[in-house]
Amino acid sequence: MKGKKLGLWEAVSMAVGTMIGAGIFSILGVGAQICGSNLPVAFLIAALISFSVAYSYAKLGSVFISNAGPIEFIIRGIGDNAVTGMLSILMWLSYVVSISLFAKAFAGYFLALFHLPLSSLYITVIEGLVILFFTVLNFFGTKAVGKAEFWIVLIKLSILLSFVVLGLWSINPDLIKPVFGEEEIVNTFFAASVLFLTYMGFGLITNASENIESPKETVPKAIYISIVIVAFVYVSVALVALGNLGFEGLIKAKEYALAEAAEPFLEVLDLRWWLSVPCFQHLLP
Repeated sequence: MKGKKLGLWEAVSMAVGTMIGAGIFSILGVGAQICGSNLPVAFLIAALISFSVAYSYAKLGSVFISNAGPIEFIIRGIGDNAVTGMLSILMWLSYVVSISLFAKAFAGYFLALFHLPLSSLYITVIEGLVILFFTVLNFFGTKAVGKAEFWIVLIKLSILLSFVVLGLWSINPDLIKPVFGEEEIVNTFFAASVLFLTYMGFGLITNASENIESPKETVPKAIYISIVIVAFVYVSVALVALGNLGFEGLIKAKEYALAEAAEPFLEVLDLRWWLSVPCFQHLLP
């Protein structure tokens, strides 16, 4: 049965896929709306806070091996009672909301990619297909889900890191300067409290601990590694998106903020490529 269990990087990919889906593709514009050019700082603060929560998850997850995850921890602490039941329902609802957020974000980017209208009908159809795909995938078992998640996350990270590398060269420094006035500091911590939720995907690792190889050692490692990876991606992407589009542009393109942020430097790259072709160089003034 060992070969059918999740390894370290499959567990990491499961958490990274969940966290990045929420933070970058869906609420980047919301964060900018709250704290403006302090968005990267807010992501960094949220990461530091998440480590304090992750420490508890890592310690408890290495001792209590159960796919109930945090609910198992609560049962061990206060027993199986009405409060535990209420918290279980709230956690289940939070997962439902998270899944809806991911599906909505994917639908927005998918429709923007193919220049289709962001109508309620199109969005609903795409969301339904996304949920159906992953529902069917679950019937193939934990190992199949882990492998699929690994490749999905690898592709996603490749795209985001390409976005960062290409976008660094066209950043406007004035757009990423943090502001530390009294109101701005309050707004930054408020944004961090919202963005903190985008790091909470690491908790899913404890929900799969029974299906992870050597969980006592792997669960803590997977939790910490996933947060480090995601924090680097969040802060880097926030800097590039903000530096190319500004916080007002991010707010305006809330549903597909990254696609809009990539447009300025992609247009420049396209122009340079065309002008490097000898037969088009006569078009230069």
